[in-house]
Amino acid sequence: MVFLFKNLYLPQICNMKKLISYPLTVLYFIALVLCLLIFHPIQWICFNLFGYQAHKKSVDYLNLSLQSCAYLLFSKYSVTNRELIPKDVPIIFVANHQSMYDIIGIIWFMRDWHPKFISKIELGKGIPSVSYNLNHGGSVLIDRKDPKQALPAIKSMAEYIEKYKRSAVIFPEGTRSKDGNPKRFSENGLKILAKYAPNAYIVPISINNSWKMLEHGNFPMGIGLNLKFTVHEPMAVKDYPFGELFEKTEKAIVEGIKN
Repeated sequence: MVFLFKNLYLPQICNMKKLISYPLTVLYFIALVLCLLIFHPIQWICFNLFGYQAHKKSVDYLNLSLQSCAYLLFSKYSVTNRELIPKDVPIIFVANHQSMYDIIGIIWFMRDWHPKFISKIELGKGIPSVSYNLNHGGSVLIDRKDPKQALPAIKSMAEYIEKYKRSAVIFPEGTRSKDGNPKRFSENGLKILAKYAPNAYIVPISINNSWKMLEHGNFPMGIGLNLKFTVHEPMAVKDYPFGELFEKTEKAIVEGIKN
């Protein structure tokens, strides 16, 4: 009887939830755009007048603000096991990719490790705050159609994190999963990072529910979500052959994904 009741009313509940999400999505996008517009000149001032550390702080608080916008959708971000991440060593964060909202959580939750991204070149212009940070914050932009340009860019990222003991973020699926189910992981980018940052630790991260922000497409947004970031046991690059390291990393991430 209870099962029948749930099945009869589940479609109506889903439709009501979607209906409520329309006005909430409008408010969310207004808040999101305002954050990007406000922090763009703040980033410029911090970078040009005060240098890297000030710019980095402005990016941290930009992403805290973007994360807080999710409350307008009755959603939130959360992280578990962050205490496992070692300090004062280069870090390679490896995560599944469900939506652009993954990046907001990683920048804020992993701010102590100065995360830098390997991003597609298209994001490097035209987006307030986002493009400025990608161009000036230590990330690298790659042309996916030009492997000859991408490989040296990833190598330079590895050398950067090795030198400054910061972190690189890589999504080995390449493109985001629209239904939360992970795509095949590519080893190329991670292999280069591991080769040229031999003192790094690989830290797998499983991201859950981020794709549900876009379950109806770009509009309206999903509501009432908990975007979860689960950190898994770090592994020193020098302790494993790359094949074993890659297999362990993919297994940890995939096993932590729950749809």
